[in-house]
Amino acid sequence: MKPEWQEWASQAKAEFPQANSALMPLMHRIQLVEGWLSDETIQDIADLMGVTVQYVESVASFYSLFHREPVGKRVIHVCVGLSCALAGSDELMHNLEKRLHIKEGQTTADGAYTLLEAECLAACDKAPMTQIDLRFVGPIRPEDVDTLLNKEVPS
Repeated sequence: MKPEWQEWASQAKAEFPQANSALMPLMHRIQLVEGWLSDETIQDIADLMGVTVQYVESVASFYSLFHREPVGKRVIHVCVGLSCALAGSDELMHNLEKRLHIKEGQTTADGAYTLLEAECLAACDKAPMTQIDLRFVGPIRPEDVDTLLNKEVPS
């Protein structure tokens, strides 16, 4: 366990006195630094928060923004909700897979990109919608894959 994690857990608990409420902010902060949540990290978080490993695992597996495997430097989510599907998100996903030489759920060999589905990004007016590093980008036409990959997304 990294020493700063104890400090982060204390800060989360001070802001959210119940362990259940403080758990997600701590998980997000650790993932931001580590890039993902390993089994060892899940155990450490459970110890820090005084909850079971199973509970932390259930939170990590329920929320799609927690990564249980290493991800690329840039994470691309393609919305597959109805509006986006009707606007061509399946073709967009196919074109991204072809351009990146990976399938949905995989990371490029150089570790630059991870490509994931999102059930709904709640931005139907911008269909087909994507999210790059948690920033909305859309609409993106399926043929504009290179534009999407080269887009600078503000932090």
